[in-house]
Amino acid sequence: MKRVIILVLAILLGQPTARAAEPVSFQGKTVTMIIGSSPGGGTDLSGRVIANFLTSHLPGKPNVLVHNIPGAQGVTAMNYFVQQVAPDGLSMIMGSTSQADPLLYRKPNSHFDPTKFIAIGGAARGGTVLLIRKDAEARLHDKSVPPVIMGSLGGIPRSGMQMTAWGIAFLDWNAKWVVGYPGTNELLLALERGEIDMTSTANLFHIQKLLNTGKFKILVQSGTLQKGKMVPRPEFGDAPLMATLIQGKIRDPLAQQGFDYWVSITALDKWVALPPKTPEPFIRAYRDAYQAAFNDPEFAEAGKKVSEGFEPMSHEDVDALIHKLGATSPEALTYISGMLNKQGLEGE
Repeated sequence: MKRVIILVLAILLGQPTARAAEPVSFQGKTVTMIIGSSPGGGTDLSGRVIANFLTSHLPGKPNVLVHNIPGAQGVTAMNYFVQQVAPDGLSMIMGSTSQADPLLYRKPNSHFDPTKFIAIGGAARGGTVLLIRKDAEARLHDKSVPPVIMGSLGGIPRSGMQMTAWGIAFLDWNAKWVVGYPGTNELLLALERGEIDMTSTANLFHIQKLLNTGKFKILVQSGTLQKGKMVPRPEFGDAPLMATLIQGKIRDPLAQQGFDYWVSITALDKWVALPPKTPEPFIRAYRDAYQAAFNDPEFAEAGKKVSEGFEPMSHEDVDALIHKLGATSPEALTYISGMLNKQGLEGE
């Protein structure tokens, strides 16, 4: 009797395992990528590149359909994704930094939680830099002289520009904000003219153009996450990471949580995910396909035609950043706002 029970259990346990091990095929099927922005923008174009390479590596090479659902900074598409899309392995969504930001998805009109999505992979910008006039750098560390002028756009500074805020708060930088510039081009022109001493950009063309004059240098860079570690962008030479400079300087746990949020928000850019409860065989198929695309040199080249900072990211790194952002407390976000306010800037 005991042998019969063991045999029956072995059969029952073995059947699902065998079925689970069966590879899925998408032959003759259509996979839909939902994008929460209008056609032609950076997220849309990046999504189309990723979708084409991803589906070409899925078993059976399915057709791909891109469905744009713009509105409310991507919230409309995200809400649709969790409320209307079945987890059948035939739908995925293209997200950007905004949709992974708790400042957005904790609002009443948001009904999604990106930490519950199943990450497939993504693409990072490679990081941003602070450019400074060489003849102004000494003033950054000497409060007996006029402060270094940091140029910024109107409103809340972009995440890359906030390196200066952390430098003022924890590296004792002697810097002052001048805000109100309408765009990056105007900021870089002001830097060339000497109206400001420092600003931030991720545009490699503009960075190299300024460096070639011999009058500017990269003060610090934000870096990007690769294999669980923040790494510098090779094009930025030996410029240190902001996280390296800040390490050991923050004593307040709330401030540290706020800084971790900043690191994650600057490292994450475009990401692709499946709905919650997608069956495991489909998850493996998508992740394997993205890894194959990741290793395809043509993938990165195609991405760089959309954005020069296109750096493929693994699902592990995307998932880590989204969960780090999701773990940020409201108090830590309030801390960042207060820090910006103290420096005469707008907070959230």
